[in-house]
Amino acid sequence: MKDTKKLVLMGLFVSMALVLHLVERMIPVPFIAPGAKLGLSNIITLTVLMIFGFKDAFIVLITRVILASIFGGGVSSFLYSIVGGILSILIMELIKVVGRENVSLIGISVAGAVFHNVGQLLVAAFIIKNINIFIYFPILFLAAVGTGIFIGLTSKCLLNYLTLSS
Repeated sequence: MKDTKKLVLMGLFVSMALVLHLVERMIPVPFIAPGAKLGLSNIITLTVLMIFGFKDAFIVLITRVILASIFGGGVSSFLYSIVGGILSILIMELIKVVGRENVSLIGISVAGAVFHNVGQLLVAAFIIKNINIFIYFPILFLAAVGTGIFIGLTSKCLLNYLTLSS
């Protein structure tokens, strides 16, 4: 793919991820555990991971987190997002490579959602200096399975559309 076309596509993916993130911040999510979100911007991260690979998905993730923090997230929001996002994308890439024949896109998405929550809990434990925050993990795990399935299905539809329209 030509460099200019890829650069434009990457810019569009970052823009879409940022818009999804900002829209999601406006949606009240009635989860029991504090900080639980749908993770709509992960639709874009997962899609880029599947189309372009780890490096480009990592760039989209980091750029989106930095811009989201600038547009009103703050330092703690940045820390939760960056650690959760990096842990999530690392596990998704690992599963994508290792479990190529055995794990679906939805499975990759669920694993990413679960490990995003693990990353956020690690940050919370570090900030409050108390590992007992992991008591929220079972609730966050269940939420991550649900949101991971949703994100995986949505990303699968998007990938099918992008493949058909290419």
